[in-house]
Amino acid sequence: MNSCHSVLPVEQIQPVSLPTDRYNLLVLLGPTAVGKTSLGVRLARHFGAEIISADSRQVYRHLDLGSGKDLDEYTLPDGTKIPYHLIDITDLSREYSVFDYQTDFYKAFKEISGRKVLPLVVGGTGMYLDSFIRNYDLVPVPENPQLRQELEQLSLEELDAMLLKLCPDFHTTAHLRDRNRVIRHIEIKKFMESPALQEFRKTQEAKPELKPFILGTTIERQLLRQNIARRLKERFDEGMIAEVEQIHKNGTSWERLESLGLEYKFISEYLEGKIAGFDELFEKLNLAIGQFAKRQETWFRGMEKKGVKINWLPSVPDSSIKFENAVNMIQQAFL
Repeated sequence: MNSCHSVLPVEQIQPVSLPTDRYNLLVLLGPTAVGKTSLGVRLARHFGAEIISADSRQVYRHLDLGSGKDLDEYTLPDGTKIPYHLIDITDLSREYSVFDYQTDFYKAFKEISGRKVLPLVVGGTGMYLDSFIRNYDLVPVPENPQLRQELEQLSLEELDAMLLKLCPDFHTTAHLRDRNRVIRHIEIKKFMESPALQEFRKTQEAKPELKPFILGTTIERQLLRQNIARRLKERFDEGMIAEVEQIHKNGTSWERLESLGLEYKFISEYLEGKIAGFDELFEKLNLAIGQFAKRQETWFRGMEKKGVKINWLPSVPDSSIKFENAVNMIQQAFL
């Protein structure tokens, strides 16, 4: 975990100040288990930046081992603490949405930039990253009781047909099997086409102008699988099952924990007796995390196809090579 600090003692030098006329935001993205946090912390120290997390589970308090917060990594060997934002900001009692993240991101960006400090986003949740990089048009759509009453009279098949007529390019077929989600999607779509949307926009602050320089980091697939398995074993050894058990004892339902996916889903199923033994738990979870990493990489390729420029670092395991390349790329882009 500390390998990124073993070469090039940059922590001992003064941070390099970057001009922000061409770029005013650094982004470091990549799939799980490739060392984003440690590299991001090293870059933050080198450039005097503050980190904004882009992780859909690290926003929740108490999801520590399972979400891979690794908060100890934000303290460098010399004792320097790297400031971080959008970690541990909400409770499991509420659903934290992409709109919530986008709103909180803009607040953090303005606050950090207002102090003449460079914000550095580090994370792998594609939709969170996309929400500000490609400036998603998101609004907090209120519930419409009258519309919901009308929709409750319809069958799921009729609701699906209505949603597909409103959104011909709708592709999340899993949602078409969930009545509540279909109703919510229809409610959102109708609001976005209503005069109420324009009234809402008049009340909103202007979004800050973002000029992001985006770095991508990954490693060869076989090594990534090895990293996932090693890290998973470490987190089990550190007490990840006990963490999930304690969260449930503190009042969070198994259903809510399962909705968080991956570690929380599979460990909950194990504790509920749905998974027979630890070996089966490890095998299923290890496979699921590997599949998740592939989906992350697919999302990033999709961003590139939509015009997002990602400057990929060498796909090597050597953290010093990645760090040197990242520093050179950033300095050439900013200076």
